[in-house]
Amino acid sequence: MENKLMRAVQYNAYGGGSTGLKHVEVPIPSPSKDEVLIKLEAASINPFDWKVQKRMLWPFLPPKFPYIPCTDVAGEVMMVGKGVKKFKTGDKVVGLVSPFSGGGLAEFAVVKESVTASIPQEISASECVGLPVAGLTALQALTKSIGIKLDGSGERKNILITAASGGVGHYAVQLAKLGNTHVTATCGARNMEIVKKLGADEVIDYKTPIGVELKSPSGKKYDAVVHCASDFPWSVFEPNLSTNGKVVDITPSSASMLTFALTKITFSKKQLVPLLLIPKGRDLQFLVDLIKQGKLKTIIDSKFPLAKAEDGWSKSIDGHATGKIIFEF
Repeated sequence: MENKLMRAVQYNAYGGGSTGLKHVEVPIPSPSKDEVLIKLEAASINPFDWKVQKRMLWPFLPPKFPYIPCTDVAGEVMMVGKGVKKFKTGDKVVGLVSPFSGGGLAEFAVVKESVTASIPQEISASECVGLPVAGLTALQALTKSIGIKLDGSGERKNILITAASGGVGHYAVQLAKLGNTHVTATCGARNMEIVKKLGADEVIDYKTPIGVELKSPSGKKYDAVVHCASDFPWSVFEPNLSTNGKVVDITPSSASMLTFALTKITFSKKQLVPLLLIPKGRDLQFLVDLIKQGKLKTIIDSKFPLAKAEDGWSKSIDGHATGKIIFEF
């Protein structure tokens, strides 16, 4: 496919939101060692993507302009690089594009074999494409940071999940209920029934008094919190935690990092722990297998063609999506 062009969406500078996106034709990338070239059937946007555009990850990302955003991709393998062993041309896969190279919002993308998983033929790309960032974040928070065993064994834990109808939150509710947990979840009033159907034991409207205070309706103290929302200071979490309670912050700010340091310095048994996603192909495959088994599902808020990428970008920035926003090709 050398010298052939593909359609893509990129931005050439920081800022601008959806109006900063430009539709272009660029060369189809070639897979390097240990990479696969995927013809995309679907891509997914995460808040991380537009935060990079807003210069919130400067000076690390993007490495240069122009930059093609989005990291969640799924589709068909068209070519494999040297050293690739698990995949071959024609395989259906889902993977995570490196944010340092970018390239997910395009007709073709290259992905490392180590962060790619197979998709069974009976499952669509759109059902799996939300997993690489949001699904893996939820999985890592619950199993690695909190220590929940998804086979239902282990000590019972009371868990709070904030913004439970969002991308990470809706996966976190479902995964937590595979473990030995009691799940309290917060979301907007319009999504409360959806979150209940996902398995949450208690659902709180975040705008009500107990929602603002994050209190469990049954009076439970939380052994752990998967914090997917923003604007909650440590002082709100602290009185609601059990003796060794832990808050896992999936989008840590400078304020939460300071709280993390202070809880360490003061030897507090209650902790705020920032989460840094470490994606692994075997974890991604685990999530795809759960979808195949009917134990996990992706709620799709809306779908957009590449030609209307700006609309999906704006909807994500607006911050009220239920589940995932998907681009289909």
